[in-house]
Amino acid sequence: MPTEDFEEQVASVAALADPVRRSLYTYVADREAPVGRDEAATAVGVARHVAKFNLDRLEQEGLLEVEYGRPAGRSGPGAGRPAKLYRRSLREVSVSLPERHYELAGQVLATGITLAEEQGMPIGAAVAEAARAAGHQLGAPAQDALEHADPADRAATDAIIDVLRLAGYEPKVEAKTIRLANCPFHRLSQGHTQLVCGMNLDLISGVVEASGATGLHPRLDPVEGQCCVAIDLPA
Repeated sequence: MPTEDFEEQVASVAALADPVRRSLYTYVADREAPVGRDEAATAVGVARHVAKFNLDRLEQEGLLEVEYGRPAGRSGPGAGRPAKLYRRSLREVSVSLPERHYELAGQVLATGITLAEEQGMPIGAAVAEAARAAGHQLGAPAQDALEHADPADRAATDAIIDVLRLAGYEPKVEAKTIRLANCPFHRLSQGHTQLVCGMNLDLISGVVEASGATGLHPRLDPVEGQCCVAIDLPA
């Protein structure tokens, strides 16, 4: 699910713009075992303090993980204290402009295919159910935000907008309608328009349902260059 803050993703990718930092990351990522600062510094050809600074920066950005142990070849009483060792993080980082979430589309489609196989459902109905369930997951933060609010007031609209923004839809309020300026599944929609538009509608309907907001009505309303779904607001 697309829940990580976009600015954090950008910062993580930007950390690799520095050539020394990028070389250190590549070296660590290529190693099967965790790497110490001395080894990394020697491999990349920089001073130890330079390696330390940049490795720690990569750790701060979530690109590397840290554990403590003795580097390979050191053991016994004279080996000293355990050293800080670095290995590639399992965290996945990607940035696309405009924002895309093809992994979410893949999850929905894979879940739909599984439902169709296991329950003998038509594939279209199974994908629709999977998309609505994914929308329920995405809409959970909006439900929390509305716990003590009237589900028909402006707070409901704002909570839905926050969820849709995080999912990459770029929502904009125009009169009594929320327009979605971006389709997170744009490339897929070009070749599979009916499938992807239906998936978007079910996904966004799931978000609205999960939030508990009343009076918001997602509908298909294709506009060139935008998502095919619009959301009517209460009159």
